[in-house]
Order: sequence, then structure tokens, then C-alpha cells
Amino acid sequence: MDKPVCLIDTASDGKLCVQQSALQVLEQIQQPVVVVAVVGLYRTGKSYLMNRLAGKQTGFALGSTIESKTKGIWMWCVPHPTKPGTTLVLLDTEGLGDVDKGDSVHDTRIFSLAVLLSSTLVLNSRGTIDNRAIEELPLTHTEQILTELTEYIKIKSPDEVVDDGEFVKFFPSFIWAVRDFTLQLNIEGKDATEDEYLEFALKLKLGNSIQVNNYNLPRECIRKYFPSRKCFTFPFPTNPDNVSYLETLDPAEISKRFLEVTNRFCQFIFDQSQVKNLKDGHTVTGRVLGHLVKTYVDTIASGAVPCLENAVIAMALIENEAAFQEGLEVYQSGMEKLKNSFPLELNEITSEHQCFSLMATQTFMKRSFRDMKVQCREAINQQFDRYLQDNEKASEAKCESLLSVLSEPMTERINQGFYATAGGYDLFCQDLEDIVNQYNTLASYSFCKFLQQKAAVTTAILQADDKLTENERRICEERERAVLLEQEIKAQEERQRQLKEKMVIEEQNNEERVRQVIQKMEEEMSFQQQETQRAMDSKLREQAALMEKGFQEKANKMSSEIEQLRRNNKEVEDRKSREFAQMIADQERRNAQNLEVLRQQHRQQMEAINSRPRPSSRGCSIQ
Repeated sequence: MDKPVCLIDTASDGKLCVQQSALQVLEQIQQPVVVVAVVGLYRTGKSYLMNRLAGKQTGFALGSTIESKTKGIWMWCVPHPTKPGTTLVLLDTEGLGDVDKGDSVHDTRIFSLAVLLSSTLVLNSRGTIDNRAIEELPLTHTEQILTELTEYIKIKSPDEVVDDGEFVKFFPSFIWAVRDFTLQLNIEGKDATEDEYLEFALKLKLGNSIQVNNYNLPRECIRKYFPSRKCFTFPFPTNPDNVSYLETLDPAEISKRFLEVTNRFCQFIFDQSQVKNLKDGHTVTGRVLGHLVKTYVDTIASGAVPCLENAVIAMALIENEAAFQEGLEVYQSGMEKLKNSFPLELNEITSEHQCFSLMATQTFMKRSFRDMKVQCREAINQQFDRYLQDNEKASEAKCESLLSVLSEPMTERINQGFYATAGGYDLFCQDLEDIVNQYNTLASYSFCKFLQQKAAVTTAILQADDKLTENERRICEERERAVLLEQEIKAQEERQRQLKEKMVIEEQNNEERVRQVIQKMEEEMSFQQQETQRAMDSKLREQAALMEKGFQEKANKMSSEIEQLRRNNKEVEDRKSREFAQMIADQERRNAQNLEVLRQQHRQQMEAINSRPRPSSRGCSIQ
């Protein structure tokens, strides 16, 4: 994108709506995305920081008046400067507290969407992190939303206690950018870092009065839901008269200290901001992000509470179907190119089928959500059967074409009555033998059919040959039947050989599919453990801080939460282990069923072959 576009706007009825053109941009991005959203009061310079993250001086609109310039949420997608194969998605949000709007509910919706969509949330403010700066944020409303989300999860799992640690797994990392900062970083007479300044500003007060609770509430919200926190303090960028024209200033006119902090801020985000992930560790691509945007905005517009679990379920339905189609297209694309070379030997086509089948499965597994999709495998097997039929038809057509060319002289002689004389049968047999000798490197299926087609001609020539006695004619007829039977047996044996090869390939494919299922499940389990550990570590750090500051009651309560988190994690791991074991068992059962079908076909073909009497002599057609 060479410039930002509006992602979420406000309709005439005041409801948020998604811009289709922006969704089309996201639909084209199949790479993982790092999503950085900036929120804060209007006219605090949010857009300047986002332009710098995009590596540009201009892009997101910077206003020079008291009017809020950015409306809704604007998006800019650029290649990530330090993570190859990744797209950096920048979301510049409408300023909170716009006097023209006067709508705190609208502010809360914008803030909530920034939280839900981002992997890093930048909170931009001016001056200092004081009580007023904290109270001006819609964190109290966010607390209410998060409480309702917790209640939703409890409704889904009535016997399971779900605490704030669940939300920590999905929420973004948090950066507070303090603009126009003029204070000395000094706490109680000691030099402090920017991060220590942030933690000092989020320090809780002892007591249980209404005033203390109101003071602590937004701070507790930040501490609970954003355990990964960072702070940057920016000095004034330039002379106050030039601040409104910051994007057009020459670097020499901008404070070196301001540029140094800006560069450090950008580098931190480039290095530390993680790719957006959903529950179970599924990586968010641009396409998936677009689905999330629409799901969340539609939910908010309907008056409901945005729900992470619902969003993932809706995403699974969309992405699994798309993953199925994408995997099938990979298989069909490869096989269609191979089809141009038909006919091929069975070992050649099955080898290519195995290769394209595994590629299709990998493509599906990479994009799918929580679903091994038996449909994908069954569709590929059905496609393979059709390609085998196409190959057989191509082989038959090629053989028939060759036989037509080889038998043309003999056909001409038949039409001329050349064989309708005494001794004509022996001449006919000699010509037919010549055709066989030229054809003997090709498959027997079409040759058997060729002999069947010539059976009436052979009988007519045999009956017309006055040189033969009645007994000799009868012997020749028996030999001709024996020849046809032998060719039919050879054709069945060829099909039997092909079926055995197919069984071997199917067993190899089954082993690879089970391996891929196990690999994906192990990755999901590993991600689950990492996320749980991250939530656990954040609670342990918070508990240690509370105990150090004398909040023993809150620290004791957190001990219960930590223990509950451990139990919940153990239950989740046990449940996932059972689910994964069942998935593998189901996969192996389906594999066994498919192989049993092939074995049954193998037995039936063997019975058909063994039930036919073997010819003891040959007719004139084959020597």
C-alpha cells in the first residue's frame, strides 16, 4: 500500500461499518501480520508515530487545527522492515474525547476494537502519566466489557472457573507513549527508567474507600490485562509554533532527542512486536484479520459484546472451507499438468499423486483451524480415482489408435475378400500374429478388446476356409476362445498389480497424514503451554509487586487465581490430549477402512482370476 485507507468508518446511523475496499486489501495478504494499533486523546500526534513506523514522513493525516483529523480506524499495510515474509499492519484510530462527538460509547468501541485486533497496542498521551491521564481513558468501560466476556466463558463452561489469565493470553502487548514530556525521570530522589516511571504511575493505593477503589480500578485493569508493558517519553519535538507542521519540517528543525526517542520507539516495535495469534496458536494472516474485523464490527453494531471464542469459531468455518478449496486446487493444478502427459505407467501416476496429495494436505493443515478435515482427503482420493480412469481411457485410446494403424492393411484385405479363399484362415492368422509382434510392448487391455472386436471376422474367415475340415474348424474355435480367455486373465492380473501398487501408496500416504496430524497437534499443545506460562509469569510478577507494596489481601487473592490457572491449564491439557488421541484413533480407523476396501477389491480380483480355467493351448492369434 502506498498510502493508508479507511478500514472502519461510522455510518449515517452512528454505527460502525467496515469498508469493503480495505477488506479486499487484507484478503490479498496471505503472510502473517504484526498488527500495531495506536489509541489516545485526539490531537496528541498519534498519526506522526504511525507514519514513522511505516517508514514515511507523510501518510496518516496530521491535523493542524483543534479538529480531530482521523475518523474511525485507518489502516496501512507495509512490508515488515525486520521480519521477512511478514506484513506490518498499522491501525491509526480516531482520537478519543473529540468535542464534536461527545460520545464516550463510541470511544469505548474504538478502543475495544484496537485491543481486539492488535498484537501491540500503543497508548499515546501528552504531558505526564497522572491520575487525569489515566481516568480519561475508557478503561472502566473496558473492565465492564471484559467482565461480560468472562461471564460468557462461564456460561459455556459452567463447572470451570475462568479468570483474567485467560484474557492475558489473547491481549496485545502495551506501550505507553508520553508526548511533550518535560519532567525529570526521578522517583524518590533516584534516577528512574521510563519503564519504572510507568510502573510508579500504575502503583495502587492502600485502602478500601470509594475514592481509593476508583483510583485503583483503571490501574488494576492495565496491570491485569496488559502484563507486557513498555514506556517511551518524548520531549517536545520542535518550537511550539512548528508542532502543527511536524510532517513537513526538515530533520534539522526537529529536536535530536525527540528523533532519538522516536527511532528507539520504532526499533522496539520492529524487534519486539509479535505476529498476531488466535487461540490455539493459529497465526493471523491479512485475510484472517479481515474476517476478524468484520466479525467484531458486525457484533458491536448489533449491540452484542465482542467475543474472542465466537470470532475463532466463525473464522474456523470460513477458513476451513477456504483451506479445503485451496488444498484441492493445489492437488488439481499438479494433476492437470500431469494429465497432459497421459497415458502413464501406474507407478508414475501414483508417485505424482502421492507428491501432490501431500502438498495439498500441507496446504490445508497450514490454513485450517482445529480441523483435520476428512473431506479434504476423501475429495483427493475421489479425484485420484477419476485421474486413474482418465489415464486408463487415454491408454486405451492410444492403444486403439496404434492397433487401428497396425491393422489397417489387414482390414483392407478383409474388405477386399483376400482371406475368403482356401487357406485364407492361415494367412489371416499370420497377419494377426505380425500385428501382435508389433504391439507386444503395450498393455493387454485394449488388445483383448481388439481380439473381441475381430472375433466375428475370425469366425467368418474360419467358416469360409474350405481347406479346413469340420474337426479342424472346431479345434481352431476352441483355441480362439482360449486366446481370448488368456488375454482377459492378463488384463485382470494387470489390474491386480495396479491395485497392489495403490495399496502401497495408500499406506505411505496414511503414515504421512498421521505424522502431519501429530505435528500440528504438538504445535498447538506447545503454544498452549507457552501462553499459559506467560499468563502465569505475569500473575507471579504482579503478586510479588503487591506483596512488596503491602497489598497482602490482594496478593492472597492472586494466589487463589494462580492455583486456579494451574488447574485450568491441567484440565485443558488433559482435554486436548484426549481430543488429540481421539483424532489420531479416528484417522487410523479411517485409514484401516480405506485399506480394507482395497484389500476386498484385491480378494475379489484374485477369486475371479483363480476361478477361470487356464488355457492349455493357443490359437492362431498369438504364438
